[in-house]
Amino acid sequence: MSYFINVIFLIVGFTFLIKGADLFVGSSSRIAKKIGIPSVIVGLTIVSLGTSAPELAVSSISALQGNNGIAIGNVLGSNIFNTLVVLGGTAITMPLIINKKLIKRDFFFNLIVVCLLYILAFGITLSGNDGILTRIEGIILLLISIVYTIILIKNASKSNKDETSKESSEEELNSIKIWPNVFKIIIGIIGIILGGNLVVNGATEIAYSIGMSEKLVGLTIVAVGTSLPELVTSIVAALKGETEIAIGNVLGSNIFNILLILGLSSTINPIVVTGNLSIDLMFLLFSTVVIGFLIYLNKGNDIKKLSRSEGTILVLLYVVYLSYIIIRN
Repeated sequence: MSYFINVIFLIVGFTFLIKGADLFVGSSSRIAKKIGIPSVIVGLTIVSLGTSAPELAVSSISALQGNNGIAIGNVLGSNIFNTLVVLGGTAITMPLIINKKLIKRDFFFNLIVVCLLYILAFGITLSGNDGILTRIEGIILLLISIVYTIILIKNASKSNKDETSKESSEEELNSIKIWPNVFKIIIGIIGIILGGNLVVNGATEIAYSIGMSEKLVGLTIVAVGTSLPELVTSIVAALKGETEIAIGNVLGSNIFNILLILGLSSTINPIVVTGNLSIDLMFLLFSTVVIGFLIYLNKGNDIKKLSRSEGTILVLLYVVYLSYIIIRN
């Protein structure tokens, strides 16, 4: 009976996720046009923070309860899922047109953040204890996330005048009402968070009932469940022609997952990173490099089309990784 109830939770959760993401992306895009913020900045900040809310809740609660496996497994698993399945799945649904100049800074910053996490966890640490993310290191990650957000906002304000006049007519901008769209964004966020929680709770209970380990649950069921908002939001954005929001959402979410979520979680309670997770971190780094290779392979063109075949390759890479960690655990 409880198994059947958890399946219902999954179905209801998916429904909330899809509708919430639809409201969130549509309203965010309209407000971006109204106040002159480029779509890619919306994806990197508002949309990324909104869709990262499930990861934030799960990892923070896990840290408070001392469940280190779920806390860090959720972030690593989510970032790998975002990089391979969200980008890959979105490209399969609708090939992504990527302006390489717009995402260059954020792509390379994402790469630096992954390397920084590996160094703090397994290399040079401020505490001298390899394999532990300390409170001091968590605070440093949080401070970097604040600086990163401030830089994004400043860049958005600089491009305000240039972008708005080119993308939208005055008549179209005047027809956009701020507060109704803000209300829809709030409803969308509630739907995303509630849906994500229903999916995660239902899937986790099902996983525990069949004997999965805490670490495996964090890397798979919880990670996939909390990443569903990114997947749905990116696909909806791509179908609406907002491909910059789709790619910005993934990059922004991955950056905030490490800086904000792991930073906050390790500040709440130092996180012990076990040996096997070094392999998962290396695979995340490898996945990020693969994305960079696909995007920047054609040096002579500022516009890159992430094709369906390339999207399929990314999804297949995730299937290989998923098979490996299931066998490993």
